[in-house]
Amino acid sequence: MGDLFRQRILDTGRLPLFCFFVALIGAFVFTRINVRLIRAKLGWFRNVNIGEMHIHHVVFGVVLTMLGGVSGLIVSGISQSWYAVTAAVFGIGAALVLDEFALILHLHDVYWEEEGRTSVDAVFIAIAITGLLLLGLRPLGWEGSDGTPQGTWVTAGVIVANLALATVTLLKGKIWTGLVGLFVPLLLIPGAIRLARPGSPWAYWFYAPGTRRPAPRKMVGAERREERWRRPAIRAKIAFQEFVSGRHDLPSTRKRSRR
Repeated sequence: MGDLFRQRILDTGRLPLFCFFVALIGAFVFTRINVRLIRAKLGWFRNVNIGEMHIHHVVFGVVLTMLGGVSGLIVSGISQSWYAVTAAVFGIGAALVLDEFALILHLHDVYWEEEGRTSVDAVFIAIAITGLLLLGLRPLGWEGSDGTPQGTWVTAGVIVANLALATVTLLKGKIWTGLVGLFVPLLLIPGAIRLARPGSPWAYWFYAPGTRRPAPRKMVGAERREERWRRPAIRAKIAFQEFVSGRHDLPSTRKRSRR
């Protein structure tokens, strides 16, 4: 195990990335345990307040990301060990920020509401992408050039093509396929070709009534596929997320405001 760690992490210069990865996961799990205990009102676990002002942990996250990021820029060329330490600090800060990503997105505290699941999605995406980078994968075939002018042009063409496929896939609402496809481009081909998800920008632009060329059959097909395949996968994902992060079961403020 030690030899594998040395070969895959130390010898490849990925120790800072590994420290970021571990710190990101550890800080997220610790934070979720802490906030679940606060919600359950167990023991001495309480929110951080100054007077009547509640200090969200995203504030501490911003401070730590700045501290870790700037410190990393200073020590990156001096000490690999200290660079790894600053990467870990950055990872802790990133976990605190991403855990309240939904608050930043909605500019409202939706932590335990349905919209709060966006924060968990953001953390899972960050963990997945960092894990792929640790495995040595690079987005869009970035390291595919052989150094010759012809190879450079071929690599540039592949990158542009992959980026275009990824953009179409993401616009079709296939977030995980698009993001993982950045590292495994073969996934982007079916993602870009197959029908978009019903609520995606692509479906809104090209399938929905009122567009220049509405495609009701495609919309019906997309809705059927969503109901048959996507809904069960989403329910499984939500069940796993709630096992890790707690139930987002408070009434949605957005839905209440529409009544």
